[in-house]
Amino acid sequence: MTTTTSNLNQNNSQPADQLASLPITHLKGVGAKFAQVLEKLGLKTVQDVLFHLPFRYVDKTRITPIFNLVVNHTAVIQGTVASNNVQFGKRRSLHVTVEDDSGRVNLRFFHFTAAQKNNLSVGTPIRCYGEPRLGATGLEMYHPEITTLHSMDDTPEDSALTPVYHLTEGLSQPRLIKLTEQAVNYLKKTPPTEHLPPQVAQKFGVSSLGDALAFLHFPPPDANIEQMLEGMHPYQQRLAFEELLAHFLARQEARMLAQKDQSPVIHIHKKQRAAFLARLPFTPTGAQTRVLHSINVDLAQQKPMLRMVQGDVGSGKTLVAAMAALDVVAAGYQVAMVAPTEILSEQHFHAFCRWFEPLGFKALWLVGKLTPAQKRKALEKIISHEVDIVIGTHALFEDKVQFAKLALCIIDEQHRFGVNQRLTLREKSADGLTPHQLVMTATPIPRTLAMTAYAELDYSVIDELPPGRTPINTVLISQNRRPQIIERIRAACQEGKQVYWVCTLVEDSETLDAANAEETAETLQACLPELHVGLIHGRLKAAEKQSVMNTFKQGESHLLVATTVIEVGVDVPNASLMIIENPERLGLSQLHQLRGRVGRGTVASHCVMLYGDKLSRQAKERLNVMRETNDGFEIAQKDLELRGPGELLGTRQTGDMLYRVADLNRDGYLLDDIHHIGQQLLEQNTPAVEAILNRWFGAKRLYMNV
Repeated sequence: MTTTTSNLNQNNSQPADQLASLPITHLKGVGAKFAQVLEKLGLKTVQDVLFHLPFRYVDKTRITPIFNLVVNHTAVIQGTVASNNVQFGKRRSLHVTVEDDSGRVNLRFFHFTAAQKNNLSVGTPIRCYGEPRLGATGLEMYHPEITTLHSMDDTPEDSALTPVYHLTEGLSQPRLIKLTEQAVNYLKKTPPTEHLPPQVAQKFGVSSLGDALAFLHFPPPDANIEQMLEGMHPYQQRLAFEELLAHFLARQEARMLAQKDQSPVIHIHKKQRAAFLARLPFTPTGAQTRVLHSINVDLAQQKPMLRMVQGDVGSGKTLVAAMAALDVVAAGYQVAMVAPTEILSEQHFHAFCRWFEPLGFKALWLVGKLTPAQKRKALEKIISHEVDIVIGTHALFEDKVQFAKLALCIIDEQHRFGVNQRLTLREKSADGLTPHQLVMTATPIPRTLAMTAYAELDYSVIDELPPGRTPINTVLISQNRRPQIIERIRAACQEGKQVYWVCTLVEDSETLDAANAEETAETLQACLPELHVGLIHGRLKAAEKQSVMNTFKQGESHLLVATTVIEVGVDVPNASLMIIENPERLGLSQLHQLRGRVGRGTVASHCVMLYGDKLSRQAKERLNVMRETNDGFEIAQKDLELRGPGELLGTRQTGDMLYRVADLNRDGYLLDDIHHIGQQLLEQNTPAVEAILNRWFGAKRLYMNV
């Protein structure tokens, strides 16, 4: 689809949406107090209610034969109760078997009354709505909705799909649906303005935006159910297009605002760079050199650099950041580097000290565990420019931290930080200039995600690993073979190698049968008495964590039992074997990050994924991705398909990326057209840009600022 300039100009004189100026209190039942509840969802006007679209639909219009149930796909079934009994184990539960002509399925209730048990007596015809999962007895529904029937001839009550909306405390689905009905009635009298070129409506065959909104809030009985459930109905695609366009416009607006600021002009300091490179025991890769060149071009501009560097685990992002920092400090400015954990920040601190102190530059470590006196002294050194590089954790975001001449902010594993936290760093330089921003991530970002979540950033990829790195061999092994794995650990340690054993929980959980890190460490120490077993998890104090890690780094402990606290940044080249227990509990990108803790030396490395007995077919397919490839981009793409952007990037980064109708994986094919139209709208400076942003974000637009 192509869009001409004349098409866009047709929208320049359009009036603003009338419903955008109609307060939500115009709806019946919305007083001042209830309006405050709705405002938590960003609902302040009638237009806000109309664009608060269902994030999914419940299909209660048809009955699914039990034989056709699919794991993790909600469905309505109808049958008779075949058995009913209370089972005792870790938790008491009511176990009910339901059968129809095609098969049987089990229902399980952990919370139930005697009356509920009696109402589900053998022979009772019932209808259930729930999500089948793999349980202790096979396919089970946990706490499904139950309707007792008069006879098996009863037909489903619902004739159309039921919309489901995001809620907040004090707001129920039925109440929101009633408000939406009123808003749709307003819509019929005052249709919303079309802000997109006519080609968009033509592309999807949508007569009007008003028709699309009314349809999506209340799908008629003749709606194509399959299309609706898959998000592929033309009305859904029309709204998804505009929603993704709104995200693109917001990011670009943020970029333009940021680049109105003035930043220090930094040029390459050839003498210092030559001295730096001469001390390295290796030569930077071609990919590192290429990315560094892009950064240098940015730093030489008066406007702030806004660049993200993505590189797979072990690709050498830290070295690139250090060489950029070198030019900055050589020009007489300061650098701030933020990492998400004290372990990673200290590792960076030691690396920067090793690289920079011989060149005459001073680094400082700023973390929360410093005493008040140590912190006060550190803050004085920063503001007086006694130090050139400050490396730390969230402590760098505190108001008291002020720099004399801050010119570059480096954020490592940036998805661990909120947008507002990154904003605070821009305001910490006493010289009034806006520092350049360099954000780094080891999480490979699929193209569709980068084009939306990071549309305001220039994007560089270090797509080459340093020479000498060996591919990691990944195998899937059942928990039943645990004794063999322990013997494999013994053999590896006898050869002088070190081992990670990763657990997903610190202590026991009633709902998750994942490994207990503390218990695992005790068990492994008992099985391997000749080895020194360390234990690290998030509940240890910072000093304890550091002590455990130092012991492991120095080779004094052979086996480190850890939770996912070691996911980021831990670098022990001698560790060549990793066991990940219950890998099915983690996302693929997180598993890839964990696996990247081995394979950092020159010896062959292995990752053993020790999965539980009850592994679903989908879980096996996911884990097979890890076995078949070490390509972070391929893994991230699969993770995006399975878990969505919020899971892949981290909730603090993407809390506002919980799209109402759009789906990045499904709708990625729209992005090229969206960027084309978005750029033209911005170049035309059309009022449609402001209207689209207000329509989709309203008061929440501030979060989009970089």
